[in-house]
Amino acid sequence: MKEGKAFLKSKMKWVGLVGLVLSVFSLFVHFLLARFTEDGFSEYQSSITIFSWRPVFEATDLSRTSPLYRRLWGPVGQLESLQSHANTKGYYADPGAQSSGYIFVRIQGGFHEIRSSICDVVAVSRFLNATLVVPEIQQTTSKKGISSQFKSFAYLYNEETFMAALAKDVNIVKTLPKSLKSARRNKEIPVFRVPYAASPYYYLHNVLPILIKHSVVELVVSDGGCLQAILPPDLEEYQSLRCRVAFHALRFRQDVQDLATNILHRLRAPGRPFIAFDPGMTRDALAYHGCSELFQDVHAELIQHRRAWMRKRGIIKGQLSVNSAKQRLEGSCPLTPEEVGILLRAYGYSWDTIIYVSGGEVFGGQRTLIPLHGLFENVVDRTSLSTSWELSRIYGREANLDESYPRAPPSAQVETKLDAWKNSGPRPRPLPPPPARPKTYNIEGWWGWVAESDNEPESTVVELRTNAHKLLWEAIDYTVAVEADVFIPGFDSDGKGHPNFASLVMGHRLYQSAASKTYRPDRKEVVRLLDQIHGHIYHANHSWLTSIRRHMRSSLIDGLIEASNKSKSSSLLSHPVPECSCLRPNPSETLSNASTPSVHLQVHAALGVVHRCPAWMDGEKNLSSNEKDNEEDIDENDPSSSRLFLQHAGSHDAGGEDINLKEESQFEDQEEDGGD
Repeated sequence: MKEGKAFLKSKMKWVGLVGLVLSVFSLFVHFLLARFTEDGFSEYQSSITIFSWRPVFEATDLSRTSPLYRRLWGPVGQLESLQSHANTKGYYADPGAQSSGYIFVRIQGGFHEIRSSICDVVAVSRFLNATLVVPEIQQTTSKKGISSQFKSFAYLYNEETFMAALAKDVNIVKTLPKSLKSARRNKEIPVFRVPYAASPYYYLHNVLPILIKHSVVELVVSDGGCLQAILPPDLEEYQSLRCRVAFHALRFRQDVQDLATNILHRLRAPGRPFIAFDPGMTRDALAYHGCSELFQDVHAELIQHRRAWMRKRGIIKGQLSVNSAKQRLEGSCPLTPEEVGILLRAYGYSWDTIIYVSGGEVFGGQRTLIPLHGLFENVVDRTSLSTSWELSRIYGREANLDESYPRAPPSAQVETKLDAWKNSGPRPRPLPPPPARPKTYNIEGWWGWVAESDNEPESTVVELRTNAHKLLWEAIDYTVAVEADVFIPGFDSDGKGHPNFASLVMGHRLYQSAASKTYRPDRKEVVRLLDQIHGHIYHANHSWLTSIRRHMRSSLIDGLIEASNKSKSSSLLSHPVPECSCLRPNPSETLSNASTPSVHLQVHAALGVVHRCPAWMDGEKNLSSNEKDNEEDIDENDPSSSRLFLQHAGSHDAGGEDINLKEESQFEDQEEDGGD
């Protein structure tokens, strides 16, 4: 009996040991799979992820051949013959073996400033026959708390692609030679703080002699561009070079690009087109343009505080107090998300249209976007189309900053109270004073320091890291916005009066696919139209809808021509026409009456496009101008679009059938007669 019990205990021990070994082996295999099959695991993870976006659509979808679909989503016929062409147009020598020296560049600013500055420094390096060191992006240096696995430039862009794409344009190296690197560490090399939009002759007369003498110079670029946008005719090839940098050489880091592609696939998964909308409502832009009174709470005070800070540093030359209502009437303030939503609904976009909000944080938070959510059911952004795991993966392995978070030292008064408490009489004694609360700030929260100081608080390491993350967020948004079926900006200027994120998106879309719909509404005219029906804006009449529709449609061309006069002088990338474009001949235009130039030719003349595309681009299919004109006429005769704005987002089709079709036909006929 005892032997049987001993045998049973021995058997149980062996079973337990075998189970333990199998458990350890299973854990080991799982760790190996997680370590060496990360790509496959991420693909599996994304395939089973349930995102926060729940698309809601009407039962019926518009046919792609319907007039309304062509008007809302179809290409702009007058721009279809405009093609991207950034190749060299004449003799173009390879970079010389004898270099004038090394140019080391430190770039400061946000996403759009970094992108513009990189294009400019490449052109400057070729102009001076210098060797360019891969630029250092100040927002992504190791001191900002980012992952140590990325270098500064490589945190945002693909370094190898950048160097390979420009191998025939300029000599580029990753780092300075050891001797010059130590000289820079000891601050022994000359430094130039380059002014915004400097002339080529500034570099020729000021930088080049010092470069030749010392073999190296350091350029500090802080305002989003170090070379003037419009160059003399003899420097035309440098304009093409800047376009090749912006639209071909600057590719985002691979995992950032992969996440942006995944988000695009998820947006297009329902099989419907989508609109990208960039609000452009940043605190700096609102402060610079004097738009604080758009907000009726503490945010107005925060904007004024920022404006005072900008005046103190010479960024703003005007008065501290500005009439925001007057600024809005003049079109100097951003269109609010609600106003943009009303424009889109009035033009004919239905309540279930997908709206992707891009361009970083909106000042005022999600509360500012509530009216847009009320007008459209499917308002999304990168956070609703990706998981926190996917976003954290592109940051790399970052150190935990909780322990190193700055703590405010206790004040002298608190220390006095503590000493008095320790030296007080016998117990019972009163409780000691509470410890001093650390003075920490939330970059997007309620600022308690507005009344304490006229200066902005110094950024914590956590905030610096967040600013670096924002570059990656905007890289994702930039990719999605460029590929969107329709793009509309709320504002086109940043906190220094220069072209902003939305301007670069519009420029990239103009270069890549000029005929894609990009609305450029005239804010002054939009405000005038909105004020006409103030108080009953959601019950607009037909004549007002006609005015909105005509303005939105004209903004596709008139807004582009206006941008060529306004934005072109500030940034080539916001309007790369005509320097980086060409005209593809349209056979139907050559057969038309020469005494009556077509609308297409008039548009091209207004944009200044004179270059004809190379012969190899002529074989692509062209749509005849007559067919395009017929499409536009048919689009105006669709009666259903005017009913869409009159429908409530929650009622779907309810109310649309109550409108008299005879009145709709009269309304459309009036619009057609007046639009020609």
